[in-house]
Parts: sequence; structure tokens; C-alpha cells
Amino acid sequence: MKFSTQDASQAAVDTLTSNYADKWDGAGQIDQTNAFIQFMYSNDLIYVVLGVTLIIWFVLLVFLFRLDRKVSTLENKINPSKNHEA
Repeated sequence: MKFSTQDASQAAVDTLTSNYADKWDGAGQIDQTNAFIQFMYSNDLIYVVLGVTLIIWFVLLVFLFRLDRKVSTLENKINPSKNHEA
């Protein structure tokens, strides 16, 4: 009996489906999760991505401002006379 490429690929898909079916079933049970996860799934998680991105930018900006203040303090300690000229 000769198998075509389509039959072989279908057999591979069936094998994967039967082996991993219990692992994929959890994603379809959204109605059993809490309200927060339902809200996030209903909005395609775009707000999660936006929130994480905004947090990263905020932390980066705070870090840069603190670093600038520390460098300015060190510059004042090293060369106090140059700061009065500028």
C-alpha cells in the first residue's frame, strides 16, 4: 500500500493531536477562569502588552534621571570651579 504525502502528514497530525490533546484542552476553558483573565482574553491582551511596555519605559526614564543626577554630583565634586564658569 502506497501512502501519499498528504496521508503521511495527516497521520503525523493525528499522532500529535492524540499525544498532546490533554495539554491543549486547558486553553479552551476560559469560562472557568477568573474574571480578570476573561477580561484580558476578551481584549486580546493588548492592554497587558501596553501596560508592561509603559512600566519598562517608566523604569528606564527613572533610572536615567537618577544616573544623570549622580553623574552631575560627581562632576561637581571633581571640578567645582568649572561649574561656576558655565
